[in-house]
Amino acid sequence: MQPITIRMRSASLFVLLYIFLMPFCAFYMQAGFLEPPQATVSGTVTDTSGEPLAGVNLVVESKNSGTMSDLDGSFSIQADGDDVLIFSMVGFKTLSVPIGGREEVFVSLEEDVTQLGEVVLNAGYYTVSEKERTGNIATVKASVIDKQPVGNPLAAMQGQMSGVNIVQTTGVPGGGFSVEVRGRNFLNGVTDPLYIVDGVPFGSQSMGDFQISGQIVGGNISPLNAINPNDIESIEVLKDADATAIYGSRGANGVVLITTKKGRAGKTRFDARLSTTMGEVSHFLDLLNTQQYLEIRREGIENDGYGPLLEGSAFDAFWPDVKLWDNSRYTDWQKELIGGTAYRYNAQLSVSGGSERTQFLISGAYQKETTVFPGDSNYQRANIHSNVSHRSNDGRLKLDLSTSYAHEDNLMPRTDFTAKAYTLEPNAPALYDDEGNLNWENNTWENPLASLEERFQSKSKTLISNAMVSYAIRPNFELRSSMGFTNYRLDTYRAMPSSARNPGFGLTPQSYSNLTTNASQRQSWIVEPQLHWNKHWNKVFMDVLIGTTFQKESTERLILRGSGFPSNELLLNMAAAQEIDAISNTDSEYSYNAVFGRVNLKLMDRYILNLTGRRDGSSRFGPGKQFGNFGAIGIAWIFSKEALFGEDSVLSFGKLRASYGTTGSDNIGDYRYLDTYTVTGNNYDGVTIVEPTGIFNPEFGWEENQKLEAAMELGFFKDRLLLNASWYRNRSSNQLVGIPLAATTGFSQLTGNFDAIVENSGVEVDLRSVNFDSGKFKWSTNLNLTIPKNKLVAFDGLETSTFANRYVIGKPLTILKLYHALGVDSETGLYRFEDYDGDGNYSSIGDRQWIEDLNPKWYGGLGNSLSYGKLSFEFFFQFKKQKAYNTLRFDATPGFKRNTSVELYDRWQQAGDDSPFQRASAGLVGGQDLGELQKESSAAVSDASFLRLRSVSLNYKIPFSHQGTEVNVYLQGQNLWTLTNYKGPDPEQPTNSRLPPLRQITLGLQVSF
Repeated sequence: MQPITIRMRSASLFVLLYIFLMPFCAFYMQAGFLEPPQATVSGTVTDTSGEPLAGVNLVVESKNSGTMSDLDGSFSIQADGDDVLIFSMVGFKTLSVPIGGREEVFVSLEEDVTQLGEVVLNAGYYTVSEKERTGNIATVKASVIDKQPVGNPLAAMQGQMSGVNIVQTTGVPGGGFSVEVRGRNFLNGVTDPLYIVDGVPFGSQSMGDFQISGQIVGGNISPLNAINPNDIESIEVLKDADATAIYGSRGANGVVLITTKKGRAGKTRFDARLSTTMGEVSHFLDLLNTQQYLEIRREGIENDGYGPLLEGSAFDAFWPDVKLWDNSRYTDWQKELIGGTAYRYNAQLSVSGGSERTQFLISGAYQKETTVFPGDSNYQRANIHSNVSHRSNDGRLKLDLSTSYAHEDNLMPRTDFTAKAYTLEPNAPALYDDEGNLNWENNTWENPLASLEERFQSKSKTLISNAMVSYAIRPNFELRSSMGFTNYRLDTYRAMPSSARNPGFGLTPQSYSNLTTNASQRQSWIVEPQLHWNKHWNKVFMDVLIGTTFQKESTERLILRGSGFPSNELLLNMAAAQEIDAISNTDSEYSYNAVFGRVNLKLMDRYILNLTGRRDGSSRFGPGKQFGNFGAIGIAWIFSKEALFGEDSVLSFGKLRASYGTTGSDNIGDYRYLDTYTVTGNNYDGVTIVEPTGIFNPEFGWEENQKLEAAMELGFFKDRLLLNASWYRNRSSNQLVGIPLAATTGFSQLTGNFDAIVENSGVEVDLRSVNFDSGKFKWSTNLNLTIPKNKLVAFDGLETSTFANRYVIGKPLTILKLYHALGVDSETGLYRFEDYDGDGNYSSIGDRQWIEDLNPKWYGGLGNSLSYGKLSFEFFFQFKKQKAYNTLRFDATPGFKRNTSVELYDRWQQAGDDSPFQRASAGLVGGQDLGELQKESSAAVSDASFLRLRSVSLNYKIPFSHQGTEVNVYLQGQNLWTLTNYKGPDPEQPTNSRLPPLRQITLGLQVSF
């Protein structure tokens, strides 16, 4: 093995540089050059309606010194009587005001909500104005994030960006999200983009173990839950080659840049937020009532030939729901088990301010969230965020330090109650007996509340820290270095006491109780020194960036299982277990090194060329395969600056842009090219067993993703209407997958490259408009639409490979191969399917030839923002056209011992019936189960399109006599209403085993002073 060597001397050099420059920083702060005495000019900045504006940039034109307006709009600055003051702020027109010997200046700025040239986007290693960007960058600002009652920043992005498909996997607190940026690129199924938080790469992959957390959050414990959405200033998503190629292999699935809030110059400002959120399940299924259930249940038993056994009491234990339980009892188990109200309490306090040279922000937040489940389960999170920025008197030295820390504590039942809520028999016994104890009804059922005895707990500690140091050697030549560190620690356990099982089983703590723990940690450091140079020659401007990356990541995981406890009271003490098994004990190191660069050339402010490149090195590949080269070219022509278009033209902005380039991926895990072995924890005759788990294969190399894009951006009526339309095509090749091996080899797979090509293409449309702006009343609209297409273009040897049952050339990777359902035979009452191979039987190999695609056909969002004076109202709709599994996927045969959709009541009963569902059965007959085939057929897939009112926000700014004090009262909603024909639990997350996203309403108060 020849991993890339990360030279610690380089890291030490930049740390020493940081320490060396700190005294100079202090010197410049305390002992700057003396300047001639100047007069103090003060005043106030407001908007056209007289409201004070905070954070307005104020510069003395002749001296290039400046400050910012305070919370109440006031400012104070040293200047000569004949100087000119320049006021600027994003969203307002820049204004130059001569002092004219005055000591007080009062300024009113005119709003310019669509000033593209002033909107600065974060592109990672550099910033670019929205007007001059050559790449595709989508953004969500704090003004949108703050208006949504969410706990994870990914939830605030849902539906807001074209080309970004985000699905919440569970409504349980602490769960995760599925994110795709322009589709699924690789056969290995990895779709996670690269996350950068304040310049530091942040691992988003869950470190939870499925056997511990699988039944409550699906095994996906998202590390991004540690980031407080209220601490975020903006989220940018880089999509095309021009925007992502500078990240090389890490940008194959897109890049998500999260920038946290920073302090602003001015008086010390305190900002406090308090809010309470109520959440509930937005939709319940229509299930069988007791009468319908028992009718079908008895019918199924009789159809299976066991009808006579329903008489007498000899076989009561076989069907207690029919013979022992109260046949007149009815319980709505959905209301009992998932019908509660979840509460979220959120409190945050931040302090910010500073001088012109040094600004700071410190914030602390606490959140507690309960669930809709019975019991006292809750999720808690505490956040601390700080940022300090400083620049020397001459502006050459700049320091920026950002640190975020979060502690999460998630205590939940081991099992999600949702599946039980949908399937528990409607006449099942009461939960408690007359004495208030759990009711086991003479050992005839499993009481669902016994699961509350079983516990799942997840505790995590997350630290993200970054320091940026820069020094301008010359006005156009800057040396800077970014140094980051992240540490993510996750501790989870699953406790299963014997008291959670039916006492009739006679289980004891010694024979049954067990505890499984997972202690995991991921730690990473990164150092990125950079040189930045720019030059202006008349009508030509060049910007050059050169840098290198040194990164190292280490991961550790220990999973233990203890059993045989003396009592359930000692269950959480692993030392009390009679037997302790090491299920898994792994650690790995990942080293990464890169050199990157960018050249940006502008001619006459209208012709733009952007070149980016990166050479990556990864320790995940063998000798000779460790390095890969990636790059892109982006071009843009701002044609609206041509003489043809005057200032009075309807077309106020027009740009054509295009890009082409390559990114790659090494996302296959560590040490895959080596012979690897695992200590299983088992022994043979007292000797510890070492089991081979991987085969040596040094020949596989980087995956490659070629990205092509063409786009047009148009602005009309002085940019009051903005239209962006993009076409893209991404082709991913040299696919890294596990090649299946025969069982006789002793290995399940061999990691290697497949000569397969996956294509993602599509059209994205973004529309923004200012519909009305009269000073007091304002109305704006935004719309995004994505029409994606995914297909497998080529796959050599597909027909003879084990992937032949999963993929079809020319079809998407998201297809399902299903049986073709032909309805119910009117004579036999059984499901029928198309016999593709004509052998008279239904087999998974020969007859699953019907293809359905679950990938969205199109998706997007529509939002409106209205304000009148101090009152503002915003609402946002998300929409998606798609197919998904319906309720037949969960249950296709009526008559089994479980509740099901009321649709199955319309079953076949006698010859000649034309019914969509086969005859009832209790599952007591042998032979092929056609109901199970129906679950895997075309009938189990149907339309799941929806239009959802994703978020609503109503805000009122209370008039306050004290200058500089703001009081806002707001009401927010999330997932309030959904229009759909889908009959399952939730069209966005079509499963009956996971709690769907909740409907939430928030009442909050914000006070700033």
